[in-house]
Amino acid sequence: MRLKLVTATSLLALCLYATAEAVEINQDGANTVRDTLTKLLPDDLAKSGFITVNPAGTRYEIIYDLAKLLAKVDPATFTINGLTPFSTFATPLDNGLWNIEGDDRFNVSGHFKDPDQKTTNFTYSIASIVYSGVFDPAISYLRSGTFAVKDVKVASKSETEEVHAAIASMDQKLSSTDSAGGNGRIDFVGSASMSGFVEQVSGLQMPPIEIRAGSINVDAKVNGLPAKQIRDVVFFVLDHADEKELSSENTDKIKTIAKEAFPLLTLFSETIGVNDLSITNEMGKGGAKAFGYTVAIEGPSDAMRFGFGMNAQEIRLDTPLMPANYSTFMPTSFDLQLAVPNLDFASFGNALMAMDFKDKAPEKSGEEMGKTLFLDGRFAVEFPRISAKSGVYDVDMTGKIEGRVDTEKDYSMEAIILARDLDKTIAAVQELAKTDPDLNQVSFGIMMAKGFAKTDPDGRSRWDISISRDGSVAVNGQQIKGPDGPDQDEGLEPDQEQEPEPDQGQDAVPAPPQQP
Repeated sequence: MRLKLVTATSLLALCLYATAEAVEINQDGANTVRDTLTKLLPDDLAKSGFITVNPAGTRYEIIYDLAKLLAKVDPATFTINGLTPFSTFATPLDNGLWNIEGDDRFNVSGHFKDPDQKTTNFTYSIASIVYSGVFDPAISYLRSGTFAVKDVKVASKSETEEVHAAIASMDQKLSSTDSAGGNGRIDFVGSASMSGFVEQVSGLQMPPIEIRAGSINVDAKVNGLPAKQIRDVVFFVLDHADEKELSSENTDKIKTIAKEAFPLLTLFSETIGVNDLSITNEMGKGGAKAFGYTVAIEGPSDAMRFGFGMNAQEIRLDTPLMPANYSTFMPTSFDLQLAVPNLDFASFGNALMAMDFKDKAPEKSGEEMGKTLFLDGRFAVEFPRISAKSGVYDVDMTGKIEGRVDTEKDYSMEAIILARDLDKTIAAVQELAKTDPDLNQVSFGIMMAKGFAKTDPDGRSRWDISISRDGSVAVNGQQIKGPDGPDQDEGLEPDQEQEPEPDQGQDAVPAPPQQP
């Protein structure tokens, strides 16, 4: 017996793929759909009857009765109540696509025991689940769809922990178009929104904590996705899941399918925004008016750019752990952006296809394959912006670090640092140093840095910093550190003596340059 486990979504996809030509709705077609689904399952699951398919006018009704999967489960170990069947309706269209729709609800409760025989009770309810979409059998995925969920509530309680979570509503949208060039690839655009999120957690080993968000919004985009090839890879894996080792023929086959799928995409981007975020526990309360996260991958396959960003506005923190005289140094907003350019996924894909998957020790091959991501072994990390702002400082930085993947020594850096109201920052540090003398060194360091600064037309202090591969450092064009020389006595003959440096005095400190 060949064990092949797939999700309910995959079952539906395979079902529709197998019956794409069956436009006429009848019992024979329904039986074909049922048989297509059940033949992918272990015999005991296939015979459980948890999937039934019936003709329903101009469409098929696919019924999932998950309770039948639990018929042989020991009720002392796991019990669930209220698990009623749910249906998905599939209507074939003249163009070979399918309309998918459903309208359900969910309300279950029960308990289970962990390996230590400790009991956890749970409840899970969704007042409304409504969805519709257009399914494409050629890619076994939705071309478009809308999904709406209302009033989600989750709770669990054990001897050591209790969790409650709720979501007022969730909405999702998906759309797609064929990629430019007519190569069979697809561009997807998706969005999602959530409102009224709250989670409360408490336990014996932790104090109660509550997380709230007024709303959460997600926008995502994928261009140039080889959906058909990805489907073929999934089907191949399902078909050979029980094989301990692939034959040479099947290894070549999966490599061919995977090669056709490269590059996996030409663009991927995701942005998540959280509004009115708050976190509360016995130590205080914190949060932000807005918190954002973004990630993006784009560009040609031999020079792709990975970008990451995170930001927050109107940050607040109210806790006795934060001394009052330090509170002004807590950032009220920040923005972090970084990027890694010139990633060679084309060479990476070629190296992957050439890799021997039967190798008993492929670590070296994997390491070499990873190096192909970086052109000539060089890498760069860009910082388009790093900024932080509070009542006593306002700092922005941009920069770039370049180096090699095979050494930590060969690197260089270019950076621009801008600071507004630097005198206010120095005064705040000096005031704080009255109660914390260690901060006198910080104050001195900032004043030294101010001596090297230029002044921009908008009044901000500016430092252009350059660190070369030879170790030399320059600030605003003035070299403050020379190239790294040889170690002491390196290169000297035994009978040579090194000339001593002129004595500048123990307390000699080079004066900072005059501000222009």
